[in-house]
Amino acid sequence: MKKIILTAVVATVITATSLSSCTSSEQKVENAENKVTDAKENLKEVKKDSTVAAQKIATANEWKMFKNDAEATVKNNEIRITLLKEKMKNAGATAIAAYSKSIDNMEMQNHNLKVKIENYEKNNSDWESFKTEFNHDVNELGQALKDFTINNKK
Repeated sequence: MKKIILTAVVATVITATSLSSCTSSEQKVENAENKVTDAKENLKEVKKDSTVAAQKIATANEWKMFKNDAEATVKNNEIRITLLKEKMKNAGATAIAAYSKSIDNMEMQNHNLKVKIENYEKNNSDWESFKTEFNHDVNELGQALKDFTINNKK
């Protein structure tokens, strides 16, 4: 992409140089300024086009499969959180106070995952970055749920 832009700029400069030898110095300066402005505008357009091309949007089937898996994971997390709340009710008062905040935090993270799915469906941003970030968040919550049930007291 940079080679194409560089080639276009060099060609423009060479053309400007050859054409400017037949004109007055004032016209040469004006022509050079115009060509530099045009080259800058072209560069901006090329950068914009390359950015748009780099952002891959999910295909319909890919999104459908990902969404179904993500919603199943969120539902599974909701069940695990509900079970943790039930277990917490049977624990002592000190355990309830200690675990309540952690469970609420995990519940909020799970809700945020749901919102991310809905938001992506509405705006279709960069698919690869969304998928990577979403999977990271799911793994983080899954690990928190898993670690919560481990008793590290010896």
